[in-house]
Amino acid sequence: MPYFMHLGETPRTRHIRFRRPDGTLYREELMGEDGFASDSSLLYHREAPTEVVSAEAAEGAARPQMVANFPLKPRHLRPHELAGKGDLVRDRHVLLGNDDVVMAYAVADTPSPLYRNAIGDELVYIEMGSGRLESVFGTLEVGKGDYVIVPTATTHRWVPADGDTLQAVVFEAAGHVRPPKRYLSQAGQFLENAPYCEMDLRRPEGPLLAEGTDVEVLVRNRDGVTRYVHATHPFDVVGWFGCLYPYAFNIADFSPVTGSLHRPPPVHQTFEGPGFVICSFVPRLFDYHPEAVPVPPFHANVDSDEVLFYADGSFMSRRGTGIGQGSVSLHPAGFIHGPHPGSIEAALGAERTEETAVMLDTYRPLRLGPVAADCEDPDYLSSWRARR
Repeated sequence: MPYFMHLGETPRTRHIRFRRPDGTLYREELMGEDGFASDSSLLYHREAPTEVVSAEAAEGAARPQMVANFPLKPRHLRPHELAGKGDLVRDRHVLLGNDDVVMAYAVADTPSPLYRNAIGDELVYIEMGSGRLESVFGTLEVGKGDYVIVPTATTHRWVPADGDTLQAVVFEAAGHVRPPKRYLSQAGQFLENAPYCEMDLRRPEGPLLAEGTDVEVLVRNRDGVTRYVHATHPFDVVGWFGCLYPYAFNIADFSPVTGSLHRPPPVHQTFEGPGFVICSFVPRLFDYHPEAVPVPPFHANVDSDEVLFYADGSFMSRRGTGIGQGSVSLHPAGFIHGPHPGSIEAALGAERTEETAVMLDTYRPLRLGPVAADCEDPDYLSSWRARR
């Protein structure tokens, strides 16, 4: 994150003595990416964050087995049909995934436990509801349409607002999620041609200054989830500064790029991660050439699997297929896809679209999670057949 931030009480510069009112030293913690050769932040704790009372394997926390998308088919998943609520950490329904990214869906009506993902960053898209992300960096209020980026190994928890439910799509990366490099200057500032800028980002407020003893924290690594018990509360941070922290960006603040003729998906790119990109489709003017065909052509992204989460609005190119709000479509590499029968002609002359969707493109094939079969539309493959 190229946006430097300073919050709470800190010393005037890094790595110098910083004392509590009673004269004892605050405990400095350095969080840094890429072997401390990239973004980092310095946090100042009341107590040492390393005091762990116990560590044990968390039961039922193994990553679910996924199966290949074979025979190769497009898929339409309806995660709204999945039963059960819970919290935004332990009750995720894994829909799709590979070694680079896992896509899950969750409906949370209770606060999550304290958690940190030591594998990679998490990008959480809030489909509906409101609440807050609490972390060692402070509090971040979240709501419908927010992308929330949680850096690797950030201790945090998700708390739905009173009487509300958070419905969210979770992308668990195997590395760091960042704005595309082409949007940034050499110094890290968003360029004028970027579809969003620093002013569109919301940062934590706080600090939380939580207290407590024998505090449980779930930590995920590649071998599973470990339950730590910390002697003191990880949120006992009095202040911090740096360029590494959670932040939120609302999809409604994405400024779409339009043209006289169809523009390809890279103009909608919002974030990038190792082996994948995230794009935002938002309400926008259609192509304005007098002979333009507003919907995308039939296409085959030969290097990528393409996933769309249909968040809100009217999805013209998929009309009549059963796809609606909350649907997830998977169009794998090797499958030619595009507008459904009748949608090309219906789009001619249209001036704008009112759809909101989040797209995941991966460079390695996606596998199907164990709940995919429970919410799949079995007739999706035949939805491209013309009705004669």
